[in-house]
Amino acid sequence: MTTLRRYVFGSFLTAFLLAFLVLSFVLTIGLMVQIVGYILSGVPMNLVGRFALVCIPETMQWTIPLALLVSSVLVFSRLSADSEIAAMRACGVNMLSVISWPLIFAAAMTALGLYINNEIVPRGHEVRRNLAKRISVGSGLELLEPGRVIDDFPKVKIYFESKDGNWLHDLIVLDYSSKKFVREITARKALVTSNGRDVNLDLHDMTVDPMDETHPGMARAARFSYCVKDALKDGTYRRKEKDFRFWEMVNAIGLAKKAVKLAKGTSRKGTERYMAKRYLSDIQTEFQKRWVFAFASVCFVLVGIPLGIRAQRKESSIGMAISLAVALSYYLVVILMSSLSKNFKAQPEFLIWLPVLACILLASYLVPKNL
Repeated sequence: MTTLRRYVFGSFLTAFLLAFLVLSFVLTIGLMVQIVGYILSGVPMNLVGRFALVCIPETMQWTIPLALLVSSVLVFSRLSADSEIAAMRACGVNMLSVISWPLIFAAAMTALGLYINNEIVPRGHEVRRNLAKRISVGSGLELLEPGRVIDDFPKVKIYFESKDGNWLHDLIVLDYSSKKFVREITARKALVTSNGRDVNLDLHDMTVDPMDETHPGMARAARFSYCVKDALKDGTYRRKEKDFRFWEMVNAIGLAKKAVKLAKGTSRKGTERYMAKRYLSDIQTEFQKRWVFAFASVCFVLVGIPLGIRAQRKESSIGMAISLAVALSYYLVVILMSSLSKNFKAQPEFLIWLPVLACILLASYLVPKNL
């Protein structure tokens, strides 16, 4: 019996390691391209090194559960297709004891995932944001990725589609310096430079709406200089919930609960109690998301093994399709619930556990039928 379990677990572990390496390579391709771009752009090597060291381990929160799912489906579908599962049953082998070692390994990966999600990922997020905040504009914009809103500058938000050195393409600037209106500035391209603490944007083919308080309409210009005053004045990064590690998160949740109890007024929008409940919901959802991500390891193995046996085909494509469907469904629900983090009335901190519950129910149905 021990020999049989070693054989199954050996195949499972080999498949897991191969899947882990392949998935890690795929998920880090974009990161490697970024790093090479930073080096060619003249970003200091010490900053590039720190950026790589904090980004690469973060991919493990995705690669470990996905590798476990792929290995579970592929290994047990092969055993089923080669009639090895049928032979084990004919010999009176208890299939639960055969899959016990993969389940124990998945439980160990869940514990590792809890550490990664509560310690390594928050630390990496904080280091990345600190790097983007501390370095100069010339190298700082290299760490600020195109395709996302840059809100590190005071009273200004910047978005651009792509970049080429210090040239930003398809730029959108939202200027919040006026209390009466928000000025929207667009440009086909812009050259970004720094002058002391200021950030200068040399805009080409630009539009501004509104022009100013006395001219509410839109204005156009072939070229225009825009200055963000004191953009580099504050070199410190203000920590957010994503930067909190395990005990920091626990303490923050405790303080948030006390704030809700002490808050005055009703839970209507805009009141002190409303804002306190909204913050509590946000931070609790972030904390629960880390646990749900970690529990994906054991959930994927529980579901993947019976699904692999049920596939009963030698082609690996069916196994990959099953793996993709399970993983997408799991993470889509987590992302959807995370987007509701501030809507405390929906209680997203509890709803985010729906994919775990769904996997347990699915496993409770599939395991007895296939094992």
